[in-house]
Amino acid sequence: MESKDYLKDISEIKDMMNRSSRFISLSGLSGILAGVYALIGAFIAYRLVHNSPRGYLILDGEIFNLILLDLFLIAFLSVVTAIILSIRKARKNGEKIWDTSSRRLLINFLIPLVTGAIYILIKLQSNHYGLTGSLMLIFYGLALVNASKYTLGYIRYLGITEIILGLICALLPGYGFWLWVIGFGFLHIIYGALMHFKYDSK
Repeated sequence: MESKDYLKDISEIKDMMNRSSRFISLSGLSGILAGVYALIGAFIAYRLVHNSPRGYLILDGEIFNLILLDLFLIAFLSVVTAIILSIRKARKNGEKIWDTSSRRLLINFLIPLVTGAIYILIKLQSNHYGLTGSLMLIFYGLALVNASKYTLGYIRYLGITEIILGLICALLPGYGFWLWVIGFGFLHIIYGALMHFKYDSK
């Protein structure tokens, strides 16, 4: 009996330490919705390019600007959704949404992500856009891996998968659009569902 109580105490202490060092209010549902937003945005981008007079994308064209707006809206909706659902989950669990762990998570996530965004913009300004999809996947994956030590373990695996997909995309640039769809669309839905059923539905 004492042995069971001892193990229970250790488990509770470990759980408390984990909660204090990791942001665990990240919602799996937000990942699912981010994937849905990406799929909808990808469909819109595909139709824009497919129905354009040229049938392909150029950097100084109106279609390119619309696709940039499309990407911005995907990112904006994903971030807003993640914030709203994480706040709701934190309140439900009686946890703080903004503390040391969430700040560390955000900082470690943004460093590779912002670096990648700036690098991609520099490459686009130089008319080097063939590997844009690959770079987006790789830097996003690096951001997830870098931030994963401050949140749920699934984030690390998602990041590694995104990096691998980005490297494949670099080898097969002609399939960049479809690999982007897989990475930002379907992978988000899959990992979001795994997180939702493991952590959110308890």
